[in-house]
Amino acid sequence: MYTRKEFLRRSGGALAGSALLSNTLFASLLKQQTSHAVGLQLFTLFSTIDDDVLGSLKKVAALGYTEIESAFSKKGGYYGMTPKAFAGTLKDMGMRWTSHHVIGAPFKLPPGTKLPAGADGKPMTIPPMKNLRDNMQEMVDQAAEGGVEYLVCANTPIGTLDEIKQSVETLVKTGEACKKAGIGFAYHNHDAEFHAVEGKIPYELILSETPADTVKMELDLAWASKGGKDPVDLFNQHPGRFPQWHVKDLDASMQNIMPVGSGVIDYKRIFANAALAGMKHFYVEHDFPKDAYESMTKSIDYIKNKL
Repeated sequence: MYTRKEFLRRSGGALAGSALLSNTLFASLLKQQTSHAVGLQLFTLFSTIDDDVLGSLKKVAALGYTEIESAFSKKGGYYGMTPKAFAGTLKDMGMRWTSHHVIGAPFKLPPGTKLPAGADGKPMTIPPMKNLRDNMQEMVDQAAEGGVEYLVCANTPIGTLDEIKQSVETLVKTGEACKKAGIGFAYHNHDAEFHAVEGKIPYELILSETPADTVKMELDLAWASKGGKDPVDLFNQHPGRFPQWHVKDLDASMQNIMPVGSGVIDYKRIFANAALAGMKHFYVEHDFPKDAYESMTKSIDYIKNKL
């Protein structure tokens, strides 16, 4: 027969074990609740993906990426496919097509800029690209056909106040068209949006002169940081307007792109404010990396295990 002292000792141990188990279970559940699908912007593979689309996507899936944001393809269409076919291909690989990038106006390389070489070592060529200014309804309809959640304007002319005004008009019209089509619309930034143009900050004009309900923001966290803007400050100023993020890192000079977690951007602080931003999707991106798969591997490892 147990003495009262023995009963209390054993009961206390059981209760302590139960509490420890409960705490462990709670922590596990909390991690599940706060974990998020990791997306990839396929521009990371721009130089090579069109040489082997299916093989490239299989490698992406094998790394653990489950959401895809597409970009321009040299094969035309959606990496040589129709919207429905591309969405179905990703679904068969265990991934979802959640977002697509388009441009706001006819594409022009900045003065002095040259395209990188392709996988064959020859100068890369780009066929004509459709844009929102001239082909808006077609692009909206195709995005809706593919079932994406967001159509995103990847870039648009902002070199003068007149260009910004014209771009804002295009963004407003596209936002309205996307709403009618049942999908979201967002604007993606580079660092130029945070530098003054004729005394005005383009990003501030875009935020203030477009409706917050139809024109959301896909904040490229690294480009914003390079432009001198703290992403968390933007979240506080415009809560809920940033449902999509681009995630890349920068070295100390703020000039060179690096895998996520390898540079100076404080991603733990930024992700701690995801709810304030209204973040629903984020996409790893590395513009023209030396080794795309190495970069993608390092980035997703940091996000899943250290963030």
